[in-house]
Amino acid sequence: MDSNSIDIILASASPRRNELLHSIFKSFRLMPQNVDENICESNPKEHVKLLAEKKLNNLDKIYPNSLIISADTIVYFNNKIYGKPKDKVEAEQFLKELSNNSHDVFTGICVCFKGERYLDVEQSKVIFKNLTQQQIEDYIRNKNPLDKAGAYGIQDDDVVDYYVGSYTNIVGLPIEKLKDILYKLEVIQ
Repeated sequence: MDSNSIDIILASASPRRNELLHSIFKSFRLMPQNVDENICESNPKEHVKLLAEKKLNNLDKIYPNSLIISADTIVYFNNKIYGKPKDKVEAEQFLKELSNNSHDVFTGICVCFKGERYLDVEQSKVIFKNLTQQQIEDYIRNKNPLDKAGAYGIQDDDVVDYYVGSYTNIVGLPIEKLKDILYKLEVIQ
C-alpha cells in the first residue's frame, strides 16, 4: 500500500509529535481534539492508553478511511502521574520532586485505520540531574515547561542526566512502536 494515497491525520497539537511524525510521512493533517484529560486511572499504562484512545474523539467516525494517530505521554514517579503542569508553581514542584531521581515515561499510542484500533504503550526511564533551586528557576524562566509532561523536555540537557529506552517515546511519540504498527497494517514497507 502506498502511504501517499492515504489520508493521514495526527490528532495532536504537539509540535514535537508533528516533527516526529514527519520522519515517517511527508504530509498529514493536524486535527487536535479538545478532550478532558482527567481520568481516574492510577495504572500508568492504562492511563496513557485510555487518553490516547480518548484523543481520537470521533475522528474515526468522521474520517473512516483515514489513518488516524493519537498519543498521550506522562511521567510516572513514586506512584504519581505527572502530566502537564497547570502553572509555573506546579512546574517548580514537579522539577523539585524529579530532581536527583529516576522516573518512567509512558506514552500510549492509538492508531485507527479501516475500522480497527491498535493501542500500545512504550516505557522509558529518565534520570534527572541533582538540580539546585536556581537551576529550576532558570529552567522555568528560559524553557516552556507548561506544555510538557513532568514540566521538562528530554531535549533539554539542563535537567536530564541520561535516559534508557526510546528517546522518541520521551519526546512524546514512540516512532519505533508506531512503525511496528504501520508495518503490520502494511501502510509502510
